[in-house]
Amino acid sequence: MSKIRFTKMHGCGNDYIYVDVTQNAIVNPSAAAIAWSDRHKGIGSDGLVLIDKSPIPEADFSMRIFNADGSEAMMCGNASRCIGKYLYERGLTSKTEIRLLTLSGVKTLGLHVNDGIVERITVDMLAPAFEVESQFISGRGPGKGTFVSMGNPHYVIFTDNVDQVGETGCILEHHPAFPQRCNIEFVAPLSSPEGDTMVPSVKTIEAPSGAVGGGFRTRVWERGSGITQACGTGACATAVAACITGRAGRTSDIVMDGGTLHIEWRESDNHVLMTGPAEFVFDGEIEMTLR
Repeated sequence: MSKIRFTKMHGCGNDYIYVDVTQNAIVNPSAAAIAWSDRHKGIGSDGLVLIDKSPIPEADFSMRIFNADGSEAMMCGNASRCIGKYLYERGLTSKTEIRLLTLSGVKTLGLHVNDGIVERITVDMLAPAFEVESQFISGRGPGKGTFVSMGNPHYVIFTDNVDQVGETGCILEHHPAFPQRCNIEFVAPLSSPEGDTMVPSVKTIEAPSGAVGGGFRTRVWERGSGITQACGTGACATAVAACITGRAGRTSDIVMDGGTLHIEWRESDNHVLMTGPAEFVFDGEIEMTLR
């Protein structure tokens, strides 16, 4: 029975299992994601990420990502930052600018390195898209939100109650308005350090313990994974939605359950830049018993 070497990493608590498939072939990644993501009977994670060589010259490496339910995702901002740290610190590249091929295009990773350690990573997430107009979700939905695509679909709802994520997120993920399902963000502005109210229409809330004031508090229901500690594309969608609805300028700090991401929606080329940390958790081996 073969064994697969893996590394568990997280970006702001959004944890995945990473496998270098140039060294470890995964025959059925969807089944592996389901089995290995189980937090009681498996390794425990939000999904499985496969790192490979790029099949095209425009990129250095490629990634595929499978959610905990086995569905394949287009892109994950937190996972892409982790891949940057993995590639550099494991000696697979000496580049501090890495081109990563994803199902939503080639993303450029800018590594912030200090004494050989990748402390932060900035990902060029390219330009947002707005295929679906803001709309009112009826029934048990919380009301009007803003649709933003960051290579995957997000519906951003500004609300006083971000903790409805578990009750409402699972409903909206499968709403008929989103035939491909959707990631759902529940967002409230944080009080600024001076105590100013940032958005008159939505009550400000205090930051979680240890977080700075200002910016936005966001909780995420991820398509295919449920509640996660953080979502990189969700943080980008939140910042973009805050800007186009007049709640913020071109830069925002997005405070999620697992940490804070800094987002800039660059005016010069309309690209969204996401900066944040990535961390190793542990390495291990698991028996390949999947069919």
